[in-house]
Amino acid sequence: MVFTRASTVDAFVVATVAIVASACSRSATMVPQPATAQPVVSRPAPARQLPNEIRWFRSSTEYRALTRQAFQVATDRLPELARGLAAQSWAVILDADETVLDNSEYQRRRAVMDSGYTESSWAAWVRERAAPAVPGAPELTHAVHTLGGRVAIVTNRADSLCTDTRANLQAAKIETDVVLCQPRGESDKNPRFQRIQNGSAAPGVPALTVVAWFGDNILDFPNMSQSARNDPRALAEFGKRYFILPNPMYGSWQQLREP
Repeated sequence: MVFTRASTVDAFVVATVAIVASACSRSATMVPQPATAQPVVSRPAPARQLPNEIRWFRSSTEYRALTRQAFQVATDRLPELARGLAAQSWAVILDADETVLDNSEYQRRRAVMDSGYTESSWAAWVRERAAPAVPGAPELTHAVHTLGGRVAIVTNRADSLCTDTRANLQAAKIETDVVLCQPRGESDKNPRFQRIQNGSAAPGVPALTVVAWFGDNILDFPNMSQSARNDPRALAEFGKRYFILPNPMYGSWQQLREP
């Protein structure tokens, strides 16, 4: 076949177009495609680790053993402490919170929220009337009544919360004869201790001989304070008439400076 100039040019053009088209086609296939969007998986935040003091109070066997030990030692001492006293003429005084009522659920909730005590949250908790008994407390109050004594609760819960407090004590099977909450401005318990002893605590409650005190804070005992830590003589009544319950979660000790 004979090629003319024109046919040669036409052939060249056709070939060039074919090459360019092929290159464009390859380029199109090589353009990166957007990655397929992956679904976002929502993972729950890891549970906040509770402070050791709350974990110990809520979970440890040691805590339960210590509270039962304190109440058992006291129960064993009561016949001697009440010897010679007429029935219904003597009493024991107990604090409420962390002495006979366990509020560690409130502490747990606040820790999970990374928040501390507030008056409003505390009042809401008290109104739930949900605090269980400290292990051994119901048995101690029952033993007092069996021996002919009375049970007085002296607590710094506000007077406005006293109805709920009495209901919670009853639900927790803490047997009580009188419950004295905190009058406005009277955080010192000593005046209320005196009212129980002089017969002005409540209508129908006579003057009572107090044979034992129970608490989780040194301020739950007559005329005691944190200064007693350096005076062994001031602590001589513990295990005899004074019985203390463990509470590493809060207390007047928090105001102390480290040595």
